[in-house]
Amino acid sequence: MFYFCRAWFNFHEEFFFLFLLPPIIFQSGFSLSPKPFFSNFGAIVTFAILGTFIASVVTGGLVYLGGLMFLMYRLPFVECLMFGALISATDPVTVLSIFQELGTDVNLYALVFGESVLNDAMAISLYRTMSLVRSHAYSGKNFFFVIVRFLETFVGSLSAGLGVGFTSALLFKYAGLDIDNLQNLECCLFVLFPYFSYMLAEGFGLSGIVSILFTGMVMKHYTYSNLSESSQQFVAEFFHLISSLAETFIFIYMGLDIAMEQHSWSHVGFIFFSILFIGVARAANVFSCAYLVNLVRPAHRKIPSNHQKALWYSGLRGAMAFALALQSIHDLPDGHGQTIFTATTAIVVLTVLLIGGSTGTMLEALQVVGDSDDHEYSLTENSDVSNGYIAPDSDEGSSRSRIKMKLREFHESTASFTALNRNYLTPFFKSRSGDDEENDNIGARIRGS
Repeated sequence: MFYFCRAWFNFHEEFFFLFLLPPIIFQSGFSLSPKPFFSNFGAIVTFAILGTFIASVVTGGLVYLGGLMFLMYRLPFVECLMFGALISATDPVTVLSIFQELGTDVNLYALVFGESVLNDAMAISLYRTMSLVRSHAYSGKNFFFVIVRFLETFVGSLSAGLGVGFTSALLFKYAGLDIDNLQNLECCLFVLFPYFSYMLAEGFGLSGIVSILFTGMVMKHYTYSNLSESSQQFVAEFFHLISSLAETFIFIYMGLDIAMEQHSWSHVGFIFFSILFIGVARAANVFSCAYLVNLVRPAHRKIPSNHQKALWYSGLRGAMAFALALQSIHDLPDGHGQTIFTATTAIVVLTVLLIGGSTGTMLEALQVVGDSDDHEYSLTENSDVSNGYIAPDSDEGSSRSRIKMKLREFHESTASFTALNRNYLTPFFKSRSGDDEENDNIGARIRGS
């Protein structure tokens, strides 16, 4: 019976990437609340892209050094970077549910949730780039082409997702499907667009997960308001249900996998030191990126230290890390993939149990419970275009001043995008102005049900 269940429940990682992860990733982008997300867009992008890159490199470097010092199972450097990339994907579902229950600051919630959404895409791109480096045996002279390949994959997937999302907005704006006898067709087309985005990107050798993420963000912000009211209710409930079922199935499979699959539990040192190195890498990610963000923010909008600690503590690992680790079994030979898969499974379970179980106590210790009105870096709808920066001090070094000027230019560019979105993109892609707050309330009621 044991071997029958094991054979029946054994399937390849393609099942995850084709049927389970797409609805989860789409729902992540689709459920983003536009106002807090775009108000903290610069910080979220910094944590998700730069921070994930830092965490991946730090984790991979420490694992490689640990192997050289015989502290843990030794892996080649590129495989260490692959492990660093896949284990840097965070999935703080438990933490976010506790955030909602205890009533933490809306901007802290937006930072944690926005980072977890975008860093999945970054982690996949890094993992596939490192896998490409390993399979083609790139040398140091080809490092430039590795960077170009990564940017090509990430930017190409992003462009595909945005293109499909904006196309869907125009279709639903002008097709006139929001009448009674065409609402079934309207819902079906809306459900098909995300998978079209995914398959389009995969067909061009890009990342379908990255593409479907940005498709979800665009379709929520532009396409969703072009639907009829009943279709809005249906698609919100449908994707929430499908993503919840997919996440539940993944964790059920993870539990059965621990009992039925063969794991390399002999490398306990690899698991133990990996957990320590992940904590160090997470700290390097959060505190360095928070420092850069605070350089450009005015004093009343700086991310406080207790929020930085809460952001560091919320770095659980979940479905994405597990799926990439499952793929590593086929990508890496000689049992290396099996070792990484065992370590990842243990890390996911331990972080969910330990960090998820102690989150409430930690938030109370950090005094961030119910502090939505205590910190002034909470933003209003239009405060993201504020230019109330602190001028560079004349006594500071020129390098620090240049960094602050570059960060200021980046913030001004995001403010310009906000104005562009409000004045041009929204009128062009939406059939009506669309009360985003009402749409967000619909999604919030569904997520809370």
